[in-house]
Amino acid sequence: MPINKASLIVFESFVKQRGRRKLRVIFLGPPGSGKGTQASRLSERFGIPQISTGDILRNAIVNKIGLGIKAKEYMDKGELVPDDVIIGIVGDRVNQQDCENGFILDGFPRTVVQAESFDKMTEEMSIPVDVVLSLNVNEEMVVKRLCGRMVCKDCSTNYHIDFNLPKKKGICDQCSGKLYHRPDDEEDVVRNRLRVYKETTEPLIDYYQQKGLLRAIDGEEKIENIFKQLVSVLEVM
Repeated sequence: MPINKASLIVFESFVKQRGRRKLRVIFLGPPGSGKGTQASRLSERFGIPQISTGDILRNAIVNKIGLGIKAKEYMDKGELVPDDVIIGIVGDRVNQQDCENGFILDGFPRTVVQAESFDKMTEEMSIPVDVVLSLNVNEEMVVKRLCGRMVCKDCSTNYHIDFNLPKKKGICDQCSGKLYHRPDDEEDVVRNRLRVYKETTEPLIDYYQQKGLLRAIDGEEKIENIFKQLVSVLEVM
């Protein structure tokens, strides 16, 4: 009996879903390394959500979701949100239905302590991390990237005095909004952010290397070349 076209499409979709590899990814890299940009592109390429801890924390607080209420209590006092609260919020997020085929964590974990707790939790949930991508960029390159950045006040589009100038000086190409230099992109602030990264987050490189999960990527290449390197790593997972 011949198979009609509609049935064939449904069958092909079913096979594709069953054959889709699960990719659970952690992104590491200093501020200005471009991991947010690359994580977004990989999310679209592999059909798995990009999870920014900043975004899910804000969402949990705004919507008063579970541990978000607890997190708000600390933030209202000007205190750091404890690791167990952050890990709990991330754990709730990666356990949602859209993460069934994987996820890309951008901005978490930030410390070895967080990584150890997250590993334990995901192993118990049977969703262990598959690979850790580390974008390597030297300090002076990061400083150049961030200190030269300009942002539109209206639509938040990014520009750069060296790499991506607007058509009209000080004016956004997208919405004609005014461009400005963010206070946290001043050189002394950038170098302090890098110092904090080296002290708290960089030890994760050794941690994941010892576990055999780390894949180092040259983050000083052009955006498209970096993306190709990342895709080549994930396609063989």
